[in-house]
Amino acid sequence: MFAAIPFPDISPEIFSIDLFGMTLALRWYAMGYIVGIALGWMLIKAALRRPHLWRNGAPMDPARLEDLLTYIVLGVIGGGRLGYVFLYQPAAFLADPVSIIRIWEGGLSFHGGFAGVVIAVWLFSRRQSVPLPDLADIIAVAATPAILLVRIANFINAELWGRPTNVPWGVIFPGDAAQSCATATAPCVRHPSQLYEAGLEGLVLGAVLLLLAFRFGGLKKPWLLSGLFFAGYGMSRFIVEFVRQPDAQFVSLGNPLGWAVQFGDYGLTMGQVLTLPMIVIGLVVILATLRRR
Repeated sequence: MFAAIPFPDISPEIFSIDLFGMTLALRWYAMGYIVGIALGWMLIKAALRRPHLWRNGAPMDPARLEDLLTYIVLGVIGGGRLGYVFLYQPAAFLADPVSIIRIWEGGLSFHGGFAGVVIAVWLFSRRQSVPLPDLADIIAVAATPAILLVRIANFINAELWGRPTNVPWGVIFPGDAAQSCATATAPCVRHPSQLYEAGLEGLVLGAVLLLLAFRFGGLKKPWLLSGLFFAGYGMSRFIVEFVRQPDAQFVSLGNPLGWAVQFGDYGLTMGQVLTLPMIVIGLVVILATLRRR
């Protein structure tokens, strides 16, 4: 018997207004970033106000958080956009370079945004004389709310959907997702891979990091939480990629499964290839931290 969940009728736009001949809209995707960054800011502030959580007291004054937030926002937007441009659609953007700055049309890469934040945090640490391990660890904790909310926004936008499936919790997504694998007798049912990522990368990983930071002295072990974030996110993304539909540019007649690297009949997607270094680095950092007295 056919079973599936119909896609909820939620508009990607929360609201829109016409102003001076232009339509300004607030979308769930943007709201996910806004609320996620705000929640992360609150978590960092709460940790800085508890000196006992740290090995040598809070690494900086909470009043300097506004400056840190500016660095992080620039890192997310700049790195995310450039990562999307160079990793996913370089030819299209080279043909129309001006489109690179049109971020309101969509197109941000997590791996690019992550690299941007790493650079931004390093620069802030150098210029403000804040210990980099302490800063990196608390930002690792604070990043998970934004990941959770943005993945939910991906689901609302009906983007980044999963591969076709017959599991009872599969979702009938609208648009291209529905037409690409539908038959005369059955609609196209896909994995809600966005929600899988929200649960693993945001909820589960976030809960583990929060407990370690605020209850079990995780902030007193330099780089431990950063290593756990690297490895935890990397493993979560690697697993979900098995049921996530590859990006269109990696799917062709000769590569219908979208493998970025082929191993006979099997392969790795671009998401898995980009995530493997995160897993390796995270595990190395964790082992080095636990061995250090």
